[in-house]
Amino acid sequence: MFAAFTQRLLRPARRVRSCKRFALARTGGAAVEFALVAAPFFALLIALFQTALVFFAGRVLDVTTEEASRYILTGQAQQSNMTQAGFATWVCGKTFALFNCNNFMINVQNYTDFASASTAMPTLTFGNNGQVSNTWAWSPGNPGDIVVVQIMYQWPVVLGPLGFNLSNLANGNRLLVSTAVFKNEPY
Repeated sequence: MFAAFTQRLLRPARRVRSCKRFALARTGGAAVEFALVAAPFFALLIALFQTALVFFAGRVLDVTTEEASRYILTGQAQQSNMTQAGFATWVCGKTFALFNCNNFMINVQNYTDFASASTAMPTLTFGNNGQVSNTWAWSPGNPGDIVVVQIMYQWPVVLGPLGFNLSNLANGNRLLVSTAVFKNEPY
C-alpha cells in the first residue's frame, strides 16, 4: 500500500518533467513555424497569380484591339460588309484560347471630329439572368471619319483568401476594356 501511495505522490513530478521536456524539444519547430506562415504565404501566392493573369489578359485584349482597329482603319471591314457578329468572330480568332468568344462586347462608333468622340467606359446593365443587356453600336464609319473601337470582356475572378478581390462589377467579374481611337484612311 505504501508503494501505491508514493507512486501517486511522484506523478505530478513526472508531469512537470514531461512538460519541461516538451517545451525544450526542437523536433517539431519547423512544422509549427510553417503552419503559422503557410496561410499568408499561399494567400500571397494566389493573389500574385490572379493579378498576373488579369494583367496578361488585359494586355492580350489591348493587342487584339489594336489589330482589330487596323482592320477598320484600312477599310477592310467596311468593304467586306462585315457585321458586328462577324467582327466579334474575327476578334475571337486573334485571342487564342484565353477568352470565351461568347463574352466579347464590341462597341464601334464613328464621329466627325476628335473633340466629340467619347472614350468613356460604358455602364453595363444586367438583365434578370445576370447577362449584360446593353445594345452595342456598330458604325465603322467612312473614309476620314473618327472611329472609337471599344472591346470589352468580363473576366471571371476567383476570390482569393484574406479578402483579396480584383472584381469591379456587381456580378463578381472584372471588366476589361480596351479602347482605340483613330481616323479612317481614305480607302
